Amino acid sequence: MMSEGGKPVRSQTEIEHLLKAVDAFDRKLVVVSPDFEVLAANRHAMNLVNAGGLVGRKCHEALYGRKQHCENCPVTEVTETVRPGPKRAEGFTLGAEEGSCLYSLPVVTNGKLSSLLVLDLNVPALGGLEAMLRRSNSFLKNLILSSVDGVIAADMTGRILIFNEAAEKISGYTTVEALQQLHIRDVYPGDGARMIMRKLRSEEYGGKGKLKSLMVQVVRKDGETLPIRLNAAIVYENGKEVATIGFFRDMREEVLMKKELEKTQIQLLQAEKMSSLGKLAAGVAHQLNNPLGGIVLFTQLIMEEYALQDNLKSDLLRILEDAQRCRDIVKELLEFTRQTRQDIRPHDINRALTRTLFLLENQAIFQNIKIEKNLSPALPEVEVDIQQINHIFMNIILNAAEAMEGKGTLSLATRPSPDGKSVAVEIADTGPGIPPEVLPHIFEPFFTTKDPGKGTGLGLSLAYGIVTAHRGRLSARSEPGQGTAFVIELPIGSVRSKTGD
Repeated sequence: MMSEGGKPVRSQTEIEHLLKAVDAFDRKLVVVSPDFEVLAANRHAMNLVNAGGLVGRKCHEALYGRKQHCENCPVTEVTETVRPGPKRAEGFTLGAEEGSCLYSLPVVTNGKLSSLLVLDLNVPALGGLEAMLRRSNSFLKNLILSSVDGVIAADMTGRILIFNEAAEKISGYTTVEALQQLHIRDVYPGDGARMIMRKLRSEEYGGKGKLKSLMVQVVRKDGETLPIRLNAAIVYENGKEVATIGFFRDMREEVLMKKELEKTQIQLLQAEKMSSLGKLAAGVAHQLNNPLGGIVLFTQLIMEEYALQDNLKSDLLRILEDAQRCRDIVKELLEFTRQTRQDIRPHDINRALTRTLFLLENQAIFQNIKIEKNLSPALPEVEVDIQQINHIFMNIILNAAEAMEGKGTLSLATRPSPDGKSVAVEIADTGPGIPPEVLPHIFEPFFTTKDPGKGTGLGLSLAYGIVTAHRGRLSARSEPGQGTAFVIELPIGSVRSKTGD
């Protein structure tokens, strides 16, 4: 049925059912006028007041025994705003229960506020939901703070909002320092923060508002710059950027491991290269041995079977001596290249150094270089892979000759350590020396001061790795204009546990 105004009109039966439902509602429901007079109430509310009844009385008088309306009354607020709203009951309820929430609804008739409905929402589920929300927030907070990755969140002005324990360890800042003093721009060197924001707003790095697995640098409190892997996101609220959050991991150990792996790969390649060169040299040496043997044999036969003038004998002796020398060089070269696998045995370091020098001292680059030797005669044998040690000696000696540009003094010295636990080999030159800013980097892979195409920067790096594998120490000292000295220290004890058999 419809009224003349077009609004539905309830039948008497509908009204009766609605009233029964209101009375059956297990919460307290009261209808009051704007001046606090109780106009109606459901059965649960009526049962609260025995003496004097409830309808027709002021709600504050009937329910709370007060002469004035309550200061925190929801009726007052809704009367002023004509908008529904909850009000936490503080010191008053629609009954004896505590922790109630009074919810008031305005009833408007012909555009005017005619009455208000007050509903007691003492629902235990509300408290349960709040407790669950608090637990969830606490769990989320603990999850962020205990993350093994560093977590930093900042608002759009750059002020730090979240700074967990891992971020403290990586950055060197305490959480208090970060929250009170640190700006997000201080975390990244140079224009790093702006660069990250540009990438976050781009579609190219994981989608707009996201940044996945980006390698960047951050600045610690002590000024050290270190590499991190960053995953970040923009936090939006109603489509507006309100904050950023970044999860990052310290990559120093991984970068170091990668460098060590690259260094090992380089050493393997170099070892393979040296093995191939050794095989080639051995083949050439064998081919040279036959004609050299023929030269020596037939020279000796001529000298024995023919009566020769003294000058001819002298010439033949020179041929014989040079041929013998060539055979000795070939023999040493074969010995130098014969080994193809690691072999740790006791060796005389003086002899190894002398044999390496024997292969080099008659090269053209050494013609104007004076060689001084001061080898300790009482040097104990050292357990080493002699082929690797020979390569070290040859590399450093050739470097010295090149540094002196074929003119100067090359000094070779050996000595036992004062405690008798190691021996030292010192190879020094009178070249131009190494600048102080370059000296700390000479053992790094690929570092070289030579012109492009004249050096790989691997020789000293490989030498350093070989000496370290022998539990030894390779160091250098130099002064510009005063030459350079390399010192190789090798322990006398066994190194089999480190380098293998």
